[in-house]
Amino acid sequence: MRILVVSFYYQPDLSAGSFRTTPFVKALAKLAPAGSQIEVITTQPNRYHSYTAEAPAFEQDGNVSIRRISLPKHRSGVGDQGLAFIAFARGALAQVGNARYDLVFATSGRLMTAALGSLIARRTKAVLYLDIRDIFVDTICDLLLGRLAPVARPFFRALERWTISRAARVNLVSRGFEPYFTKRYPKQHFSYITNGIDETFLNGAPVTKDTASREKQSEGLTIVYAGNIGQGQGLHFIIPQLAKRMGPGVQFRIIGDGGRRALLEQAVADAGVKNVSILPPMQRDKLMDEYRAADVLFVQLGDFPALTTVIPSKLFEYGALGKPVWAGVAGFTATFVSDEISNAAVFKPCDVEDALAAFERLELRDAPRVAFCQKFSRVSLSVALATDALRAAGGTPRVATPELDGAGESAIPTAMAQP
Repeated sequence: MRILVVSFYYQPDLSAGSFRTTPFVKALAKLAPAGSQIEVITTQPNRYHSYTAEAPAFEQDGNVSIRRISLPKHRSGVGDQGLAFIAFARGALAQVGNARYDLVFATSGRLMTAALGSLIARRTKAVLYLDIRDIFVDTICDLLLGRLAPVARPFFRALERWTISRAARVNLVSRGFEPYFTKRYPKQHFSYITNGIDETFLNGAPVTKDTASREKQSEGLTIVYAGNIGQGQGLHFIIPQLAKRMGPGVQFRIIGDGGRRALLEQAVADAGVKNVSILPPMQRDKLMDEYRAADVLFVQLGDFPALTTVIPSKLFEYGALGKPVWAGVAGFTATFVSDEISNAAVFKPCDVEDALAAFERLELRDAPRVAFCQKFSRVSLSVALATDALRAAGGTPRVATPELDGAGESAIPTAMAQP
């Protein structure tokens, strides 16, 4: 088989898309029929303006070839991200040329990468498999476009229909997306294979039953958030107020970058608090040190309807590490946290009083979440996704090797797939 993988992010970039696609490609390389060639078209690392990493424009690894397209500099604004995607699309189409593929796999947190995959599949007469990581139409209209939303929404709805209609199968990373997509595309075939926990975090999980409880108001209590600092997280609405209310004995460490970092920095300055540190994105080995030193791990999604159905990939990292999880989420996301992550306290996004009340429900102790780690192992889920994609194209996956923990076709639980 000749397989094309289209992903805006790939290693060594720091993003949920990169962390999902890289192990997927590794699983695909193991499971694809003998003699298969896998091509990855992606970008040079660009997730954060403040983070740079070197990566070759072309890389060959066994039966996998990787081509990285250079992009103009951007700072996560709508306009400059649009220009960056145009550069990616032009480069990808130039790389594909007149090639023919058996399968095009496109993973997309933003609809445009999925649309590019759909266009390439049409041009190359390939089977299309889409991995959808967000309900982009609602997200961009609710979070970014403001008054332009009524004009933009019909365009993006039409683009979504054009994109989804071409796919042989669509995977949705959250069951929360199910009502939206099944209502609009009742004839489409959907799978539900989530994000997962990478080996780095599985190895960092606590092995003892628990550690001694710590006092909530003790000096030196550290709360860590790591991830994007954007409109979708709304940290600037809550972190300064929480820091002021909880006092100098509680240190907040915010690790990351994004379009609202400057607003967060200004809000912290305006609040006059000295117990908030805002640090740049960091490699995972350094991030693990921050996690180990934390007493509580914090996450929030902004108060937007579009964000009540997503499962932030950060939750899988947090859950694996056995730390208390303090989560400002709503809707399906809140249900997922409550059902799947022990010692997690949920509060209404951007609600300081509810957040403080939720914090009091946490037990400040580290304890392993064995069932959670087993259920959401990234390796097993990557095998499931690769197997599902190969089946959609009529391919027969090979028996998995020991490196894939013996998982193969059985890696797709019946609850994950909808025939």
